Amino acid sequence: MTEYGRGPGSEPWHPEDPLYGDGGWEGQQAHAGQPAYGGQPQQYPQQPQQPQQYGDWGNGQQDAYGQAQQQYQQQGHPQQYPSQYGQQQYPGQPQQSYDNNGWATGSHPQAQYPDPGDPYGQQAAAYGGEHADYYGTPDAYPPPEPPSRRQAEAEPPQTDWDPGPDQGEHAFFAGGDDDDSDDDESGRGPGDRRGRGDKPKKRRSGCACLVIALVFAGGVGGVGYFGYQFYQDRFGAAPDYAGDGTSESVTVEIPKGAPGSEIGRRLKAAGVVKSVDAFVVAQQQNADGDTIQAGAYLLKKQMSAASAVEMMLDPKSQNNVQVKPGERNLAVYKAIDAKLELSSGTTKKIAKEKYKTLGLPKWANDNSEIKDPLEGFLYPGTYPAAKGMKPDAVLKAMVTQAAEKYDSLGLEAKAKTLKLDGPLQVITVASLVQAEGKTDDDYRKMAEVVYNRLDRANPETYGALQFDSTFNYLKGQSNIDISESEIKSNPDPYNTYYHKGLPPGPIGNPGDGAMKGTLNPTDEGWYYFVATDGVNKTEFAKTHDEFLRLKDKFNESRGN
Repeated sequence: MTEYGRGPGSEPWHPEDPLYGDGGWEGQQAHAGQPAYGGQPQQYPQQPQQPQQYGDWGNGQQDAYGQAQQQYQQQGHPQQYPSQYGQQQYPGQPQQSYDNNGWATGSHPQAQYPDPGDPYGQQAAAYGGEHADYYGTPDAYPPPEPPSRRQAEAEPPQTDWDPGPDQGEHAFFAGGDDDDSDDDESGRGPGDRRGRGDKPKKRRSGCACLVIALVFAGGVGGVGYFGYQFYQDRFGAAPDYAGDGTSESVTVEIPKGAPGSEIGRRLKAAGVVKSVDAFVVAQQQNADGDTIQAGAYLLKKQMSAASAVEMMLDPKSQNNVQVKPGERNLAVYKAIDAKLELSSGTTKKIAKEKYKTLGLPKWANDNSEIKDPLEGFLYPGTYPAAKGMKPDAVLKAMVTQAAEKYDSLGLEAKAKTLKLDGPLQVITVASLVQAEGKTDDDYRKMAEVVYNRLDRANPETYGALQFDSTFNYLKGQSNIDISESEIKSNPDPYNTYYHKGLPPGPIGNPGDGAMKGTLNPTDEGWYYFVATDGVNKTEFAKTHDEFLRLKDKFNESRGN
């Protein structure tokens, strides 16, 4: 029997093999309705394979054709094609003729040989016979797949996700392992899913279960830990030291208006208390805890919160300088030297050299005869002053407080209303009111006395203040027994007996009461005043005669 094709194990093609002439396969292609390869080639570079075009062709003609041809040859007839499979001739091709055995004797213009790189070049033909693939050329339409591949179910699209045996379960949870890769190498490509649904499922990996168990256990442990911490933060006692602290001391500065939480943060940062919450609780439990003042405190490290609160309430622990209402700068300088453990006169020298850098308002020091530019600008209050701090830092805190206070009072506008030359004169009047008055009621009356006497047209003093306090300031003393001859003979600008009008600048640091009285004086006609008891009681008069009677009362109290 004539052999029409070769199986997958056939030997390499040979150019002289009659099976690779122009007649054998070309004739079959012509009968199959395909153009001969000598004509115009057809290319389908991107058209996917259509199995129905190659298998049985849908009507069984390929099988019928093979059987008819074989029977016809066995009866001894030359190989002739039935009329329905008649040879088709295309323009540009030579006429083909056949010998008695049915082989073509003509020659094709160009012989085509299989391409070794064609994956289908040596596969058996699938058209009912055992024909080899004789058209493995680049121009040929992609050959049909073997029957086994054509009959397989459609291959699913390739993705990065492996759906697993049940098309939904990941291979890790299906118990998949390296055996799958071995199967791919032995019988099918990576995209072949045939038969995987029929494989028995493997048991889940013990390693995977162990990993999941460990992760679950770790999660439970983490939740437990954070739950404990949450409980401690919400309901547990705040961390706290025990006892009165170590022998090591530390200074902590508390700003004005600081709440308990801010105080606690500063104490914790300095190593005094162990936690902010412990201090806040201790402060709330102490009846006087809310009376802790601003300032610098000398405390011990690692104190219990309750001990820290008690120590801060003790004045002995406070490293502060207190400026009292009416106190002169000279006394404040001495107190700062003592707190900072500096030699006497150090702070006074710093004030004289650096007063311009301490934050004075622009309208301050507008008189060249002022004795101390900072007088009246060290506002009364409590300020931190501990060893190791610099004098200018302490002074700057006081000046800053005064500048903020005066700015809030609107002294520039008030000065015009009170017929004064500027804000500095308002402070100067307040310093006189503070030095001579004793109570808030005194301050208002004393302010009226000043304003009435400054009026040079008044019939009582004609513009002369005649305050003992101004003379005591220039002398650096506080003496109520001043001889008339001494007062009238001293030409110092601060001597209001010698000069009419206000002194060049403030004679002290007025407090809140004196400032309010200065800005809101009475209007009752007061011109005179006398401290009739020499200490606390001040009485006022509208006429000189009333003044003389008050003076006699003063002398009686003194035993004169």
